Amino acid sequence: MFDLSRKVAIVTGASRGIGRAVAEALAGQGAHVIVNYTRSEALAEQVVQGILGRGGSAEAVRFDVADMGRAEQVVSEVAQRRGRLDILVANAGIAIDGVLLRIKEEDLDRVIAVNIKGTLACARAAIRVMMRARAGRVVVLSSVAGDVGNAGQAAYATTKAALQGLTKTLAREYASRNITVNAISPGLIETDMTAGLPAPVREHALRGIPLGRTGRPEEVAAAAVFLCSDEAGYVTGQILRVNGGLYV
Repeated sequence: MFDLSRKVAIVTGASRGIGRAVAEALAGQGAHVIVNYTRSEALAEQVVQGILGRGGSAEAVRFDVADMGRAEQVVSEVAQRRGRLDILVANAGIAIDGVLLRIKEEDLDRVIAVNIKGTLACARAAIRVMMRARAGRVVVLSSVAGDVGNAGQAAYATTKAALQGLTKTLAREYASRNITVNAISPGLIETDMTAGLPAPVREHALRGIPLGRTGRPEEVAAAAVFLCSDEAGYVTGQILRVNGGLYV
């Protein structure tokens, strides 16, 4: 079950956190994984070496998803070099917090460029390849902030809600080519992004989670493996919420 042998997958923002866990999980099921990163080559190589050490297959490829032209070029080049592209997990994202009246325009532009435009660029390039093969899996990382909003994250929540609309639209557009497009909406997951939360904020958040704990990146990755598998062939246009019951 969930055998991804001979599949080629690109995971954006895969040098740490959820992206790293997804890359490792896909490789664990047999996929050759392209570990995308923007800044830290050392961290990306750690992910690759860890996968290789467990008998998997992976390589690190650097590009900034916010550079739409470059992102599309690299995704296309990877598909051409590997001879196929079966899976795209659009995980790369950033959060620059601030209430609406205080957020700077340049910060808003950067969050939109990475979270929305970067996802659009990678999806467009990947789907071009998948259309020719008449098969493919696209998984987009949204957030509970996009489901319910979050005070102090006007830009981030906006982009993550937009990705849910994008997911449903692409699912409708490319279902006839046997390409499924789904999103995962994580709740409070233990990552670098959440590690710096002040204790009172964390405690307040935990009180709202029925399971009473934070999630692990590996639990999000398990959902991604399912959505990328042949077994999920009849699942498209869905938002899979991995949040401990925080939003149901």
